[in-house]
Amino acid sequence: MTTTRTADAATGPVPPQMSATELPPSVGAFHYTRFAPRLPALDAGGMEPGSHPVVIAGGGPVGMALALGLANHGVRSVVLEADDTVCVGSRAACISRRSLEIVERLGALQAFLGKGLPWSVGRSFYKTAEVFRFEMPQDAQQKLPPMINLEQYYIEQYLLDEIERRNAATPGLVDIRWGTELTALAQDEGGVTLDVRNALGAYRLRGQWLAACDGGQSFVRKSLGLALEGTGYEGRYVIIDIELQSSQPTERRAWFDPPWNPGSTVLMHRQPDDIWRIDYQLRAGQSTEDALQPAAVAEFVQRHLDAIGEGHLPWKTVWTSVYRAGAMTLDSYRHGRVVFAGNAAHAMPIFGVRGLNSGFDDADNLAWKLAFVAKGLSGAALLDAYSQERIAAFHINAESAMRSTEFMSPPSRGFDLLREAALSLSEAHRGIAQLINPRQTQAVRYDDSALSSAGDTLPAGPLPGEAMPEQPLAQGHLTDWIGPVFTLLVLRPDVVPLPAADIARARQGALPFAVRTIAGPNGEGADAQASDAVLAALGASDGAVYLLRPDGHVAARWHRLPAGALPAALARAAVAVVATSQEISA
Repeated sequence: MTTTRTADAATGPVPPQMSATELPPSVGAFHYTRFAPRLPALDAGGMEPGSHPVVIAGGGPVGMALALGLANHGVRSVVLEADDTVCVGSRAACISRRSLEIVERLGALQAFLGKGLPWSVGRSFYKTAEVFRFEMPQDAQQKLPPMINLEQYYIEQYLLDEIERRNAATPGLVDIRWGTELTALAQDEGGVTLDVRNALGAYRLRGQWLAACDGGQSFVRKSLGLALEGTGYEGRYVIIDIELQSSQPTERRAWFDPPWNPGSTVLMHRQPDDIWRIDYQLRAGQSTEDALQPAAVAEFVQRHLDAIGEGHLPWKTVWTSVYRAGAMTLDSYRHGRVVFAGNAAHAMPIFGVRGLNSGFDDADNLAWKLAFVAKGLSGAALLDAYSQERIAAFHINAESAMRSTEFMSPPSRGFDLLREAALSLSEAHRGIAQLINPRQTQAVRYDDSALSSAGDTLPAGPLPGEAMPEQPLAQGHLTDWIGPVFTLLVLRPDVVPLPAADIARARQGALPFAVRTIAGPNGEGADAQASDAVLAALGASDGAVYLLRPDGHVAARWHRLPAGALPAALARAAVAVVATSQEISA
C-alpha cells in the first residue's frame, strides 16, 4: 500500500516520499518506468547554448498537454519534470467530454477511450434512500461520452506515448528532461534564465517563455513571490483507492449521512483495472493521522463495503491520502515572460471534477496563443487575453464548485442545517433534490473576451466566446473539422456568398487558416453534410458563417459575411501585431 501526507487547500493530494532507487508498485495492469536524467551539451560555464522558444516547468498532464499543443503549431519546447516517473497515486480520475475533444486534437484520444470507463449517471443517497439521480447528456449521435474515468498515471502515460510518437517523426520537438529540478529563475526583456539540477549535475538554460505547469506546490509561483488567493474549506476528505472485483456499474455514487459513517459524506467511483476510489469526509475532531493508519483505513473500507452489500468480496488498499478543498487563483496568469496554467495558477474543489479538466482547458487556450507569440505572429497582449479568459473561467467554475463543496462539506452549522433539511425532504420533493446536483464541469463561455468580434444575431447556435458544440454530420462529426487552426465554418455554402478577396488574403496570410463548408442534407461539393435539425441548432437554416479559434471557441459569427469583416476579426482574435519590448516587460 502507498500512502501520502496531508496537503493544504492550495495543493491538493501530494505524492509520497520514496527513495531514488525504489520503483513505485504496479497498480492493476499499470507498471511504472523510471526515466534516466541526462545533461545537454554545455559550454565551459555550464550554460546550454542558445535559447528555447518555450520551457515548461512541470511534466504532469497540463505540462504535457501544453507541449503537444505547441507541437501542433510546430513550436519546440523543453519540459522540466522533477520526478522520474509519471505520477504516483490517486489524483485526477474523471475526464469530461470537453477535455476529450482537447485530447483528440493532441492525438491521444484513442488511448484514453481504449482504457477509460465511460459513464453518464450519478446517484445520491440520504442515509440509505436514493434521493437524487442525474444523467449527463448522451445519445448515439454523440461522438464522445460525457465523462470517462481514467487514473492520472494512465493519463500522463498516454500523453507521453504521443510525445514519443511526435519525437520519432520530428526529433526534439518535445524535449522532456526527467528528474530535473528547477532551482532558480530570472527574467528580462528577452526571456527567462533557469538554473536546474539533476542527478548528473547542475546547469543553466534559457527560454524565450516559461510556462509554469508545476502544480499546486509551484516552485515558479513561489519564486516570483506570488500566492493563490480565495476560499479554503476546513472539511477534510480521506481518499482511498482499493482493488476490488465488483460488478457494480461505472457511475458516481454519493452517500450523505450514511448509518455506517454518520455525519459524513462518502463518494465512490469505479476506475480501470478494478480500482475503486472512495472519498469520505472526516468529521470535526477526527484526527487526520489516525484516519490514515492502515488499521483505520481497513476498518472503514470493510464497514463501507459491508453496508453496500459487497463486504464478502476480497479487496486490498493501493493508495491513501487526505484532501482539503479550496477555490483559489492568482490574480494574473501572466507575469512578464512567465505564464501559469493548471494547479500552479489555481486550485479547484474536487466536486464537479473541475481540477484537471480546468487544467486541460488552460493548456488548450494557452497553446495556440503562446505558439503565435513565440513565432512572432502575435503580440504579447495575446497572453494577457489568455490570463483574462482563464481567470474569468476560474470564477465561473469556482462558483459551481463552491456551491457543491458547501453542500458536500458544510462550512458552518447554518449550512449543515440547510443540507439536513434539503436531504430529508428530497425523497418526497424532487424539486428540492436539485440542491444535491454536483454540477458537473462543462465548457465555459469567454463572455467578455477581448478576442471576440461583434457580428450578427442568429436564431440559435453558440455565441462569441462559446465553444462550438459537437454535432453529428452525415459522415463523422463537426469537431472533425475544427482546429488546431483558425477555421471559417461556412454552413449552407449554396446560399452564403463569401468575399473572395478576403478569403484569399486569409489563406495567404501568416496565421494558420482553413475554410470548411457544411452543406444541407441534399447539398453537394462541401466538406460534409448536416441534417436540417443540426443546421437549425446552429442558427443556419438559411446559412451562417462562424470564425472559430484554434481551441474551437467562436471568435465571430455572421448570417452573411460582409467584406472586410474576416480580416478584422482574425486580427482581433490573434492580436496580430508583433510585440514590442515594452509589451513583453509589462
